[in-house]
Amino acid sequence: MFRRLSRWAIALPVAFALAGLAGCGSGGPATSMTAASSAPAAGGGAKEVTVFAAASLTGTFTDLGKTFEAAHPGTTVKFNFGSSATLAQQITQGAPADVFAAASPATMKTVTDASLASVPTTFVRNMLEIAVPKDNPAKVDELKDLTDSKVKVALCAEQVPCGAAAIKALDAAGLKVKPVTLEQDVKATLTKVELGEVDAALVYKTDVIASAGKVQGIEFPEADKAINDYPIATLAKAPAGDLAKQFVDLVLSQQGKDVLTKAGFEAP
Repeated sequence: MFRRLSRWAIALPVAFALAGLAGCGSGGPATSMTAASSAPAAGGGAKEVTVFAAASLTGTFTDLGKTFEAAHPGTTVKFNFGSSATLAQQITQGAPADVFAAASPATMKTVTDASLASVPTTFVRNMLEIAVPKDNPAKVDELKDLTDSKVKVALCAEQVPCGAAAIKALDAAGLKVKPVTLEQDVKATLTKVELGEVDAALVYKTDVIASAGKVQGIEFPEADKAINDYPIATLAKAPAGDLAKQFVDLVLSQQGKDVLTKAGFEAP
């Protein structure tokens, strides 16, 4: 499975470039592949379930992957985290996967419209915050501060869920912001703040929490106008269909909800 995904990692950037999906500003790949564990349990054949998930789910889904492996000895959960828009394109291009968890209904619709997924279930919601460096050098206090030309702002690209949410929030406030960079996913956007390359960014509340104090988050009222629902679905051509259903069941279970709400996600 890993080898198959590696071939896609080489071939797909060409398809994305043709589709107008730019890579992240750091020049790195738009998605990353991680595995909760690579060692199968002793005895019996190893099994794999491959989950494509929005970058903002990296921490929580990695934890749930470990839980799933512990409950299914001999099974490995492999993750492809990145921009939901990029992941949806990968799936429609034929990348092998079992589960898709997106950061917006719009990106999930790309997959369901192609008849490549089961009926999705919304499992959490997420909202934006302004992320600034710990010392907040630009003295950002509210959303309108991002319109100051002296304030360097990072946003997600418009075609990815965090970017679409940022535009919706700014429109709700009647504000226009000229970002110095547009990133392909929310993790790349937050990294710009963590490295001190920008003064502020609009990212998810959960990513501010996951930064573990590397940045500080500033709430703003217009975020209520741009809350993202996160849908999850098994894929129609899932190589590991039974395991895919069981992983989705874990995400939707009380145990899954506890992990997600602890990280700052909200119940749908």
